[in-house]
Amino acid sequence: MPTIEIAGKDIDVNEEGFLTKYDQWDEAIAKVLAEQIGVEMTDEHWKIVNFLRSDFKSAGETATSRRVQVVGGFPIKEQFVLFPKKPAKKMAYIAGLPKPKGCV
Repeated sequence: MPTIEIAGKDIDVNEEGFLTKYDQWDEAIAKVLAEQIGVEMTDEHWKIVNFLRSDFKSAGETATSRRVQVVGGFPIKEQFVLFPKKPAKKMAYIAGLPKPKGCV
């Protein structure tokens, strides 16, 4: 697995740039990742990212957009507004989690 430097830290990533170690993530890294894909983080963005990280810890896998809606209470339309075009992939990327299953 490649290692890159983000926010002054060496971070393990996969071939698509997704973090591979849950504990290497922090908010400074999330901000850099968001900037890289053109997302400006707001309180609403952080609510979804924090839900994803919490849900991942308990479920053992990255939540899909549907789960973020049903379990997290964040409507899919809102996800598309906050994370345009590919919300599940972008949310997972910023949250430092693996790409969700079913996310091509």
